[in-house]
Amino acid sequence: MINCTLKKSPETSNTEALFRTVTEQLEKDGVQVDVVRAVDLDIAPGVVSEAVHEGDDWPDVHEKILAARILVIATPTWLGQPSSVSKRVLERMDGMLSETDDAGHPVAYNRVAGVVVTGNEDGAHHVISEITGGLQDIGYTIPGQAWTYWNQGPGPGPSFLEGGSGHDWSRKTGRAMAANLLGVARALEARPLGPPPQ
Repeated sequence: MINCTLKKSPETSNTEALFRTVTEQLEKDGVQVDVVRAVDLDIAPGVVSEAVHEGDDWPDVHEKILAARILVIATPTWLGQPSSVSKRVLERMDGMLSETDDAGHPVAYNRVAGVVVTGNEDGAHHVISEITGGLQDIGYTIPGQAWTYWNQGPGPGPSFLEGGSGHDWSRKTGRAMAANLLGVARALEARPLGPPPQ
């Protein structure tokens, strides 16, 4: 789970409050969950997996991504867009496009991904499309309904933890998302995709 909130630890994150619905369901099903709050790290601009400069934390994040069979990117919505932090994460993941394993599989093959979006404004479907589109380009499998979101509808309003309606729907959808991610991850583990034809 990569939390792309703009808030540094230990500040409370609405995005984390919603994605915990997903992680709690995964943990109930026996999945080990690791959470990265990207804004706490030095992630340099670039499209490579190696360190761009001394102290660049991306190689450690990249290693965690490669160790995971399930990846979830969680982001707030600002001006109808994914957060700048999530865009930086995807930018660095671009480096994975040229990476293959020993059998010739793109490194994201046989891995699944999903998205969690929060915001006190609308635009969640646009954000989900942008992020899942990028993840598919890299090679991730996106199961059906591999997302959940919460927003307060048109115009500004309270944040996820401040109130409003729709929380039960967002949590129920988050639990379904977790089940779908795990189901497809297990299916790919049992019957993995082969490397692309040459």
